[in-house]
Amino acid sequence: MRLSVLVDNNTLIDRYFLGEPGLSFHVEDCGRNVLFDAGYSDAFLRNAPRMGIDLRQLNAVVLSHSHVDHSWGLAPLFRMFTESMIEGLACPRPEFVAHPEVFLSRHVDGLPEIGSFLQQDAVSRFCDMNLSREPVWLTDDLVFLGEIPRNNDFESLEPLGTVRHPDGERDCFVREDSAMACRTDDGLVVITGCSHAGICNIIEHARAVCGEQRVRDVIGGFHLQNPPERQMQGTMDYFEALRAERVFACHCTDLASKIRLARVANLCEAGVGLQLEY
Repeated sequence: MRLSVLVDNNTLIDRYFLGEPGLSFHVEDCGRNVLFDAGYSDAFLRNAPRMGIDLRQLNAVVLSHSHVDHSWGLAPLFRMFTESMIEGLACPRPEFVAHPEVFLSRHVDGLPEIGSFLQQDAVSRFCDMNLSREPVWLTDDLVFLGEIPRNNDFESLEPLGTVRHPDGERDCFVREDSAMACRTDDGLVVITGCSHAGICNIIEHARAVCGEQRVRDVIGGFHLQNPPERQMQGTMDYFEALRAERVFACHCTDLASKIRLARVANLCEAGVGLQLEY
């Protein structure tokens, strides 16, 4: 398995890539090409060729959740597909994997929309839809985790704005939030988007789904932005016991949280241009 960071809030030092407040990873496993999230703009499309990655050959597009910094890059991706087909270039029709609530409208703090601009009917013109609350295996070892159980008492306790359901508006706890995991010989690699479900909840669910307790690496956004002390301490206690080989906290993880995590875990630098191989 090979994971490449196409978009993050930061870029690696002395590497000439574009960063933005968003996240997008490319994962290659067993000959299948998977795009995990699409960032906010077309930055991931501009970074990919510099890493030798051809996003016209995707087998799957996986969305961790619908927020703007993960889904608004879908429109530039489909525009690239269209332009490639006009030029007679082959573009396989990828599978689109996400939670069934991923296309619900969301708003917060006076912003009229923070969810996906593209609705299911538009996405289905370019992709084969697979919306599932259950885990979806993309290869023999790579899995979309589906809906994450929220079992601890320190994560995902406060709503984030409002979600527009068909039967009315309700507080948004981002129930759609999911992640991926990959089994390796040395344990799991857990791949997260924003971890609205809670990074510790996500890791525990990955262990259960994959039947593997060992966790080698964790990479992605941890949703630790000025977190409550109870959440921060609970996360630190969890990672101290976890003893993952490496932790790549990026995107929605602030500096103070990274510094505290580094006291109990092997926190490694992350940013656009990072490539990990297993």
